Amino acid sequence: MSQLMTALGDGAVVAKRNVIKIKRVPEILVFVLLSPIMFVLLFAFVFGGAIDVATGAPPEVYREFLIAGILAQTVIFGATFTGAGLADDMQKGIIDRFRSLPMARSAVLVGRTSSDVIYNGISVAIMALTGLLVGWAIRTSFLEAALGFGLLLLFAYAFSWVMAYVGLLVPSVEVINNASFMVIFPITFVSNAFVPLETLPAPLQTFAEWNPVSSLTQAVRELFGNIPPGAPEPTAWPLQNPIVYTLIWIIIIMVIFVPISIRQYRRAARR
Repeated sequence: MSQLMTALGDGAVVAKRNVIKIKRVPEILVFVLLSPIMFVLLFAFVFGGAIDVATGAPPEVYREFLIAGILAQTVIFGATFTGAGLADDMQKGIIDRFRSLPMARSAVLVGRTSSDVIYNGISVAIMALTGLLVGWAIRTSFLEAALGFGLLLLFAYAFSWVMAYVGLLVPSVEVINNASFMVIFPITFVSNAFVPLETLPAPLQTFAEWNPVSSLTQAVRELFGNIPPGAPEPTAWPLQNPIVYTLIWIIIIMVIFVPISIRQYRRAARR
């Protein structure tokens, strides 16, 4: 318990350092706020009229269908802050300074991943407000809505450990940006985030049905009450039980990437 409390305390100090960086580099916060607004407006008004989520449904229905997918995409993209921040600290030698201090080895990673939940929380809040302005609405109870937002942030936290591991492997911020987009774009776009699965070819539809981004999006839609009227019932088990399937993926990611990220941090040297 003493080691755990020490790790959490040291992690809180590192998290505070990362949050203070927002005040010193306000451009980070600007991009965090502008990106979700741009995505909501782009998909709602540019692509929304061309996508049918249910037979005979008006364009307004797509906007409700869209917001859960945009939220899922945003928190996954937000997890890249972890990898980029660690890669930047590695490049500047700050990680070497941390490793020389009498602090828990896991503190840097715990602090980095925890502080990035704040970035994601801000993004989700701004996107939700933007969604309300374009016609989105939560049609369930306060508790269900809170569970939806909580599931988004929990998945983002787990995925940030994936990006933490990548950030400790790559030599620069530019590399992790390119590497993350190569992974994030397929898993977010080959899913039910923006289009109904029935519109996808059979092989891609199968992949999308078992894609954790699809289950996260489906879970959030159900918790917000945004399932389009007349939409077909899902046939794949992950989309029939999206909350359970998403939680399974969160546990798998944490079990795998928390220990290997900490191990990689111990091996990391100045590049």
